[in-house]
Amino acid sequence: MNSKSLVGRLAVAALLLSSSFSGAQAQVRRSTYSTAPARPVYSAPVRTSPATPGVQFGLRAGVNVSDWSGDAVQSVMDLAGYANGAVTKEMKPGFHAGVYATIPLGPGFAIEPGVSYSEKGARLVGTLPWEQFDFLNARVTATSRMSYIDVPVLFKGYLTPGFYLFAGPQASFLVSNKVRVEAGALGFNAFSTDFDVKNQFRSVDFGAVGGLGYQFDNGLGLSAGYDFGLSSLDKNNRFDAQNRVIKASVNYSF
Repeated sequence: MNSKSLVGRLAVAALLLSSSFSGAQAQVRRSTYSTAPARPVYSAPVRTSPATPGVQFGLRAGVNVSDWSGDAVQSVMDLAGYANGAVTKEMKPGFHAGVYATIPLGPGFAIEPGVSYSEKGARLVGTLPWEQFDFLNARVTATSRMSYIDVPVLFKGYLTPGFYLFAGPQASFLVSNKVRVEAGALGFNAFSTDFDVKNQFRSVDFGAVGGLGYQFDNGLGLSAGYDFGLSSLDKNNRFDAQNRVIKASVNYSF
């Protein structure tokens, strides 16, 4: 084989290799710079903790169901002159309304001072001492109608967003206290009179408050609590009785 033939064959082989390499590079370029849409990649949303809100003010109102513990019979009046000794207690309904401020202490905690008007007291019911008239269902009722200005300082702890527990001390200032005595039969009142007994009761009642609630994002809230009076109500220490109040409230924070 002469040298010219060998050189020609080597040139043809080199040309074929160069063509194959150029085709492979073109294929790589088409794959790299393809205009086909890329498959989207999704990532989990990043959750950020909400910033601690500032001071909020609000309105609160609701219903009370109150009673007295201890010697409640003597604390209203001596029913012996009206009843035969068979005296029972009943819960007294009332209402409360006031304002408050919620002050954050950090994530999940707040302090909430407030001022509200609150109706408390107790109701005693006795049977009139005339056995011959038992069929008339004759009875006497004595109702202590107490009005207070409550000043609680509550500590709130949030268990979940919106749901919280609260507890704290409360000072209650007596505004008025009148006892209404009613006597009647067959569901009709035949006798009714009021006694002002405010000067016989302590002007300040100290107690503890506790309960739970839920605050919605729109500012509305619901709560239920219990007022546990610690002070004896009679300022002359003739009897031992304390306030007990169950509260259900609706509030709005803004």
